[in-house]
Amino acid sequence: MKLVWQILAVVAVGAVGGQVVTAVQDNPWLSLLLGGLTAVLSVFVYRWVVGRTEGRPVTELAREGARGALYRGTVIGVVMFGCVIANIAFLGDYDVHGFGSLTGAIGLVGFMAGAAVTEELMFRGLLFRLVERRLGTYAALTLSSVLFGAAHLFNEHATLLGAIAIAIEAGGMLGAAYAATRTLWLPIGLHFGWNFAESGIFGTEVSGNGATHGLLDASTSGSTLITGGEFGPEASLYSMLFGALVTIAFLMLARRRGHLVPRRRAERVAALATLGR
Repeated sequence: MKLVWQILAVVAVGAVGGQVVTAVQDNPWLSLLLGGLTAVLSVFVYRWVVGRTEGRPVTELAREGARGALYRGTVIGVVMFGCVIANIAFLGDYDVHGFGSLTGAIGLVGFMAGAAVTEELMFRGLLFRLVERRLGTYAALTLSSVLFGAAHLFNEHATLLGAIAIAIEAGGMLGAAYAATRTLWLPIGLHFGWNFAESGIFGTEVSGNGATHGLLDASTSGSTLITGGEFGPEASLYSMLFGALVTIAFLMLARRRGHLVPRRRAERVAALATLGR
């Protein structure tokens, strides 16, 4: 029953907030305001419902160190996507036609902030964390990655390659980032930085959701394996490569810090939790 309440509360805020922000996406200032409010409210609801149902401090969203973790995650996300675009441009498949829209980029800050926070709370905060408790880190990483990729099959220009790419580069990377740091702030920053760079800076399509209007007016052309096609550069082989490398780096860090939860230990933790109830 505790899990049900957690899912209902977090998913409800994310769904309602997402619909509201989507409805006003043509107004950059409303997008910025409502996207920011969705992010803040989602964090508040998660802290409240998880703290209340699990009877513990919600350390994964601790205020201490939050700003630094968000900043580091955002920088990593922007740099990673910049590397993807640099490689696509090197092959002549990314063309900049001029400056895009500053107000459009401002609106995308709110839109992407709301999306990054709500998706991380649902997929890493709830799904990954609760599966890991029962089955261990690697099982949680696999399941949450597959479901995260599958969720993107409902997007406008969704492709199977795009869903697989999202599972590898995003689901794996973001789950590993949480495992390494045991905070949701870094995955949130990483998620936001990647998505905002993709849309708000380089002006490319995000996860098959349609064209965006960022700081650059740009387009991609060429092989789908290189550019990602209609799904956007997230379906590029370069995105999968960089995402996989960062995932491995985070998992190595998690192992060094002793943060990986093996299956046997997870089973013991779950059994103790059951006895405690």
